[in-house]
Amino acid sequence: MPHFTIEYSSNLDGRVDIQRLCDVVHEALSECGLFELGALRVRAFRCDAYAIADRLPQNAFVDMSLRMGAGRNAQDRERAGQAIFDAAAAFLRPLLDDPHFALSLEIREIDPVLSWKRNAMHPRLRAATQ
Repeated sequence: MPHFTIEYSSNLDGRVDIQRLCDVVHEALSECGLFELGALRVRAFRCDAYAIADRLPQNAFVDMSLRMGAGRNAQDRERAGQAIFDAAAAFLRPLLDDPHFALSLEIREIDPVLSWKRNAMHPRLRAATQ
C-alpha cells in the first residue's frame, strides 16, 4: 500500500510536467519490486500559498512523501527511497541546477492497527497476471 504524495509550489506551473513526474514516480515504485501494482497510488497537490527560505518569488519546491505499510526491512525501504529519489531528481535535473529549488523525500510506515483499507483493484489485477 504505497501512497506517494507530491506537493509542489505553484510557480512550477509551465516549468514542470507534473503528470509526467507522477508517471516517473509510479514507474520507480513499480520497478522497486516491493509493491503490487494494484496498491500503487501517486498523486500531486499544487501549493498556492507558501514561504520558502528568503521568500524570493523564484524559490520553488517539490516535497515528496511515501507512506507504506509496515513489514519491509530498513534496507528495502532505503533502496526504494533512493531509487525513487534518483528517478525524480533525474527528471527534475534542470531545476536542481537552479539555486532557487529544493527537492525532498520522506518515507513513513503506516501502523497496521490504525489503518483500514478495502481495494477492489487487487483481485482484477491479480487475475490479469495469472
